[in-house]
Amino acid sequence: MIGPDRLARVSAEAVVPEQLVSYVRAVSGSKPAMIGSCVGYQSEGSIVLVGYPLHDPKDEGAMADAIEEALHMPDLRRLTVIGPVRPPQAPIETEVTEDSYFVLPLPPPAPGQKLRNLLKRAGRELTLHRELRLGEDHLALVQGYLNERTLAPGTRHIFRQLPLYLEASAGSMVFSARLADGRLAAFAVGEFGSLSTAFFLFCFRDSELAPPGSADLALSGLLEEARQRGQSRMNLGLGVSEGIRFFKRKWGAEPFLPYVEVTWDPVAQGVFSRLAAIFRRKPT
Repeated sequence: MIGPDRLARVSAEAVVPEQLVSYVRAVSGSKPAMIGSCVGYQSEGSIVLVGYPLHDPKDEGAMADAIEEALHMPDLRRLTVIGPVRPPQAPIETEVTEDSYFVLPLPPPAPGQKLRNLLKRAGRELTLHRELRLGEDHLALVQGYLNERTLAPGTRHIFRQLPLYLEASAGSMVFSARLADGRLAAFAVGEFGSLSTAFFLFCFRDSELAPPGSADLALSGLLEEARQRGQSRMNLGLGVSEGIRFFKRKWGAEPFLPYVEVTWDPVAQGVFSRLAAIFRRKPT
């Protein structure tokens, strides 16, 4: 378990959302621990290692050292590593998920004409409000999103834990885009606890109420908040799909760090390695 001072340091140095300890603890219920120069999260025999070393998120050697330390931890039955490259210790046959985090410098590039028009139209119909907690209308918007889409159970769980995260993190904030009568059209959740990097974590919009550009307007509020705080970039999260990548690139975001995710069973791998060694022995 990481002490309170170390927890604060990890989040203060975060460059990817998985290093935001309050966020991960709230949505997963796992316990954070420093493993080498990386933060990991432990839960019932499993470890998720965030293989972006705090001193340098691209230090592959430090990531490998942290993985080696994790592999020697007791009662480990499942190890997931996310990092900038495939872990050298991962079994060859293990499936890999790959993506990239997208980032915007702060202040962001000047928006193109189409984006300016969207922001102008949304700004005529909506007003942005800075809020620290989610109300019933926010939760209804999240539930509507869940009702309309087929999502993985893990994703649904994360969305349902948003109120808990906002209560747990002093660096979190909500920007709500509301119509003149107060109805909620869209909202975005951001995190500002890191010294250098702000995070665009979630965005929801009402498909019936929200005018075009509502999500963009909510994001613009997060960007202005981060600029005023003196942060140098905003991590917009993973590319995920072509539509999401289009939204991010529309703002001028570019890939920042590779995301490589691998999960394996170290116990089973150890058994297979020993069997392979037996079969490789030459007869005497």
